[in-house]
Parts: sequence; structure tokens; C-alpha cells
Amino acid sequence: MLDKLKLTKIDLYIIKKFLGTYFYTIILIIGIAIIFDFSEKIDDFMDKHAPMKAIIFDYYLNFIPYYANLFSNLFTFVAVIFFTSKMAVNSEIIAIKSIGFSFRRMLYPYFIAAGVIAVLSLYLGCFVIPRATEKKLEFENKFVRNPYRFTQRNIHKQIEPGTYIYLESYTNDVEVGYKFSLEKFDKGILKKKILADYIQWDSTKTQWKVHNYVTRVIDGDKETVVKGAQLDTVLRITPAEFHRRFNIVETMNYGDLNDFIKEERLRGSDTIEVYLVEKYKRIAFPFSTFILTLIGMSLASNKVRGGMGLHIGLGLSLSFTYIFFMQVSTQFAIGGSVEPLLAVWIPNIIYGIIGILLYNVTKR
Repeated sequence: MLDKLKLTKIDLYIIKKFLGTYFYTIILIIGIAIIFDFSEKIDDFMDKHAPMKAIIFDYYLNFIPYYANLFSNLFTFVAVIFFTSKMAVNSEIIAIKSIGFSFRRMLYPYFIAAGVIAVLSLYLGCFVIPRATEKKLEFENKFVRNPYRFTQRNIHKQIEPGTYIYLESYTNDVEVGYKFSLEKFDKGILKKKILADYIQWDSTKTQWKVHNYVTRVIDGDKETVVKGAQLDTVLRITPAEFHRRFNIVETMNYGDLNDFIKEERLRGSDTIEVYLVEKYKRIAFPFSTFILTLIGMSLASNKVRGGMGLHIGLGLSLSFTYIFFMQVSTQFAIGGSVEPLLAVWIPNIIYGIIGILLYNVTKR
């Protein structure tokens, strides 16, 4: 058994071809993407006087891993289709089979190479890219985008167990929230309520100032009402949370993202599905490398009329439909129609079945 699994020169040849084509495709496509992105943003760079050093090292150096990983599935599929189809056209696959390699045995080097890509994608997505994305977003916020404005209204948040706040609106230029209320419950019974015209962040004391407030403290049948012009209070929320764009989760590594999701669950966030989708995609995307490798190898390993062009056309069609299907299913999760975990894995399940069917047909 160990002898059968031992890597041969043919295995190393296939792995080299796979990884070589994969990284060559990445370099080619990312190079083109950088050219198009630069031509689109050059006016912003010039208008806001972005230094060339910052453009190269803070933006494009962090642009590369983000987009390389984002389209890793497409690059994997194209790589498998391209070099496998070329091997089929050159009758190399027939020669490999003639020396005793079964179709199943030929999958070993493909899956080894796919495993290298999957592990790399998993590590990048969970640990490297979040930090790179943080630097990239900092650059974009400074030199590309307009300043962020918090535009949500009627904000309800649970800031800790049994404690809820409400704001009619929030202006992050001056860190002021209007029509503020706070309610504290104990076992479902209201114990304290604060109403105020507005709250404002005091950066020197790192706490909130409540203006024109009324406090009601309820103890059984007894109720105490206190009114005042100003009150310092500590809330388990900071202005930073009103400066976050939805893509802020892309800057969190896997551990930080889990902690953030727990915190948002506690607060009763109505956007929790967005964060769960981001979490599950970081695992599902790397795993899809094996599925797309199986499909690509099954499609391209036999000679067909139309040759490499037909293989590449079929491969691109399947890869783009996979990406499209992933986007559609995740939108259902964000809308609350489907559980985020299921929505993220549905494309892998369906295309996994397609891969197994193609494999069974091809190996005959």
C-alpha cells in the first residue's frame, strides 16, 4: 500500500505542472488587475496626493494577496483544465495509463497539489489577508474613498446581557447620538430606564456624557425619578463601532472574528448573518479547491473534438457558475432565508456531486 502511495517521477511532474500553471495564472491575472485598478484610481491618487511609496507598499502590496485568494478557485480550475487538456492533446495521459496508472491513481498528485493550494488559501484567508486588508482599507479611506458617514437610523443594540440602548440617529463627525434611551432588565423585568436628548463621547475621560436626562429606577412597586442636565456614564460601546463599515470583518483574523461574532450575538446585532457568512467562507473556499480540481481533471483528461478550447470553455463556464452560485446562496443567508453555514456550503455540496458523477463517467 505504501509503495502505491509513494510519489513517482510522474506524480512530481503533474504536481509541478499543476502548481506552476496555477501560480503563472495568478501572476498574469493579478498583473492585469493591477493595471486596470491603477488606471481607474489614478485620478484619486493624484487629487489626494497619495505618495508613490504608500501606493506600492500600503495598497498594491496588500491588494495582491486579497485578490489572489478571492479568485483562487478560478485560478485552480483554469490551471487544472489548461495543463490537463494539454497533456490529453499530447497523448501524455494515454501514456501514463499504459504504464499501469489508473484514473484514480492519477488523482493523487492532483489532490496533493490541491492540498498545497488549499492550505495556503486557508492560512492566507484566516491570518495573513485580514492584516493586509486592514492596511489596504486604511489607504483607501485616506486616499480613495470619501470619509465614512454613519447613516443608520433607529439603532437598537444589546450592549450586555439585559441592557439595551436605542438611538434615533448618530453623527460620527462629532460623536453624538440623538434621542438616547437605555433600559436594564433583570429576569425580564424592567429595573432602570434612562431617557436623554443626546449623548456625546468625551475622549478625555473615554466615557459618554448624557445630556438633559431623566432616570427611572424601579424597585418593585417603588419608582424613583431623577432629572438632570448632564451625567457621565460608562456604556459597553465606543464610537469606533459607529465608524465601522460592513467589510471591517475582513480585517479580522479567524480568532478575532469569532470573538466579534460572540459580541455581536450578545448585542442582538441584525447583521450577524453577514459576519457568519464571512467566517464560514474562510473554510468553504479552500475546501472547494479539491472539488474544482476533481471536476477539472475529469473534464480535461480525455481527448474530445474541439480540443483544449472546448475544455477551457467548459471549465470557465463551470467556474463562473460556481462563483455566481456562491454569491447568490450567501445573499439568501444574509437575507435570513437560509442558515449561513448551509448557504456557504451548498455550492460545495452540489459541485461535489457533479465532480463525483464526472469522475465515475470519466474513469470508465
